[in-house]
Amino acid sequence: MALEHTACARVLIVEDDAAYRGSCGAAIRRDAFLKLVASCCSARQAISAIKRETIDVALVDLGLPDGSGIEVIKAITRERPECDVMVMSIFDDEELVLRAIEAGATGYLLKDSAPLDIVGCIHALRAGGAPISPMIARLLLDRIRHPRAARQPAAPHAGSALNLSERELEILRVVARGLSLAEIAALLSISVNTVKTHVKRIYRKLAVNSRTEAIFEAQCMGLLLPTGGLDAERGRRCATGAIHSES
Repeated sequence: MALEHTACARVLIVEDDAAYRGSCGAAIRRDAFLKLVASCCSARQAISAIKRETIDVALVDLGLPDGSGIEVIKAITRERPECDVMVMSIFDDEELVLRAIEAGATGYLLKDSAPLDIVGCIHALRAGGAPISPMIARLLLDRIRHPRAARQPAAPHAGSALNLSERELEILRVVARGLSLAEIAALLSISVNTVKTHVKRIYRKLAVNSRTEAIFEAQCMGLLLPTGGLDAERGRRCATGAIHSES
């Protein structure tokens, strides 16, 4: 069932398999809350559509006849930074998955997902989720549990190198405490949609695709405060007027 919407989400499909592209497009057209604005079979067509159309969601295949879908994802991230990108691919190679996420993908589905399932995932994506096929989720979890190279914690102010704002850093630290989006919104006196926007930006800047990955990366970079440090910092910032009701 579709979640609450105020307008149709504009969708771009980038897929060279005509049958699969057609079935996905048909499912999107049947949904009252989605609008298919372009359907492309190549990277060249996709990049042209990205510049021409306003899009909210892009479904991108990685294996295109004239290039890599990763280049398309990079173009979307550059030209349409507010657009959510979901990969649809037969590839479950770890490095390719990570490259797609680093390029800006916020979801990753293997092509065993039926078109109607993909429609549901588009709604989940727009609601702030990160739809990932179970096999891809397992791959990412294994990567987190068994990193290939030991990482040394960075300096406490490593967030500045990632261009994390003060608000994003604060929300990242609250996320690490395990609070839900609604709880974070209540704690910081901002809307849930504002929290979702900040979380998406944090994920992109950390090149991650989930809360678990974000916390792991933040720990490696020394961005998280010791126990009790967040509340102390928040009290100090409230006292100096550093925290505003919206940002």
